[in-house]
Amino acid sequence: MAKKQKYIDLGERGRLNLNNKLNDLTGKEWIKFTKSWFIHRPVRRNGKEILHPAKFPESLVKEFILFFTKKNQWVLDPFLGSGSALIASGETNRNAVGIELSKKYFDISKARIEQNKFKSSIIPILGNSLNIKKLLAGKNFRNLKFDYVITSPPYWNQLERNSMRQSGRKKMGLDTKYSENGEDIGNLTDYDEFIEQQAKIFDEVYDVTKDNGYLTIITNNIYYKKKLYPLAFDTAISLTKRKSKSWVLKDEKIWLQDDKALIALGINNAWVGNRHHQYCLIFRKEKNG
Repeated sequence: MAKKQKYIDLGERGRLNLNNKLNDLTGKEWIKFTKSWFIHRPVRRNGKEILHPAKFPESLVKEFILFFTKKNQWVLDPFLGSGSALIASGETNRNAVGIELSKKYFDISKARIEQNKFKSSIIPILGNSLNIKKLLAGKNFRNLKFDYVITSPPYWNQLERNSMRQSGRKKMGLDTKYSENGEDIGNLTDYDEFIEQQAKIFDEVYDVTKDNGYLTIITNNIYYKKKLYPLAFDTAISLTKRKSKSWVLKDEKIWLQDDKALIALGINNAWVGNRHHQYCLIFRKEKNG
């Protein structure tokens, strides 16, 4: 009796294990992605998506989606913005739902999706992710469990305070804050309240994620009033210390942004660093988590 084939040789890509439960990558591609840091230089954007003040590139999101899902699985982004996660999902033949509080950016995301005419189900939803189960039910997705979640929440109210980096956007008439919506956690002034409200949103995300599904949050620490607020670290702690819906922190990947311009921060006076990296925090919903 012939032995059952376990691998497919994909040439330069390497060998694909037919028992791979997580993704459609070869062992060679799998190992390469597990490196704890990476440099990513996205191409310059154009069109209306450039309006968003804190966008993240589809090319970066795509790499995470390819690792944490298989074709035709479901991806969620509870902070959709200009639609990066949904565009990346469509381009990789995944289904996806994105939730966006701002009508302006919801409309931009929707238009971008319609222009692409993806074959998979790519669905933007206008609303607050604190109501995610109700929003999904309204789209007849009451029982949907997502295979993977990837998102980049607001970095507290950093955009309103970062006058040096935002001055150029102001001159061009571009947005310098997430929204004017009172429900937007990016408009909260109290840091501890922001951390708690953000965690509540990921409590809701927990409920609609399948057991053993992964969550990636792209975030950063922030500098405010002469001290560093460990937003990335506090985000990790807050999600892993919930009473009944604790995510398990599995690892971090560091996105090195070596193409950003240096700014004279604190020069000739005091230390203020040029922050040219982002934290990609990787969590998992484990049955005993």
